[in-house]
Amino acid sequence: MGRKSMFHPLIVRYGVFMLGLAIMGFGIGMMIQANLGVAPWDTLHIGLQKTFGLTIGMWSQIVGLLIIVSSYVIGKIKPSVGMFLNMFFFGLFIDLFMWLNWIPIGGTLSERIFLFAAGLLIYTFGTGMYISPHLGAGPRDSFMLALHDRTGWDVGRIRIGIECTVTLLGFLLGGPVSIGTLVTALSIGPLIKRFIPMWERVMAKLNSVRSESQLAK
Repeated sequence: MGRKSMFHPLIVRYGVFMLGLAIMGFGIGMMIQANLGVAPWDTLHIGLQKTFGLTIGMWSQIVGLLIIVSSYVIGKIKPSVGMFLNMFFFGLFIDLFMWLNWIPIGGTLSERIFLFAAGLLIYTFGTGMYISPHLGAGPRDSFMLALHDRTGWDVGRIRIGIECTVTLLGFLLGGPVSIGTLVTALSIGPLIKRFIPMWERVMAKLNSVRSESQLAK
């Protein structure tokens, strides 16, 4: 008789999902500390933090909740458990890693460039990880799909429009806009597209191992 698998498939999926969010939060923290510019949504979160107080992670949560409501009103996209987990824990992990001071602060320009590049890679690595269990899109992706359903516009155009708008709002509120913002906008999509298939193969392997253990009973 084969050994019974320790973990239920749902536990594995949610475990990979949550670890992916934690890795994303750590990557975002590194990009913030590099002080070379961040992704458009994070520009907005930092601008809101500088203007109104609270923390960057809290503003990520607040904006995420507003987007979930907007997605339902505009496109009748019903929020999933994964969407709420994304909204809450991603912001929590950003604040946690910043508070724990585990993230180095870049000094020289070369150190800041290295910190930013490492943060971008870690963030996109975690994004591919959290997407691979297919537990639901994050609030911002759902909002993009809601606008697509309502307007019929191309998803790419909508994404560019959203990111330009939030970058402008973040900049007006005092958020950082620099060369890193442009680099992130141009590279984040291609990097995530590379990491998603890798993590889907990992998930398939985990499912395969469980299936073999079930057959061995």
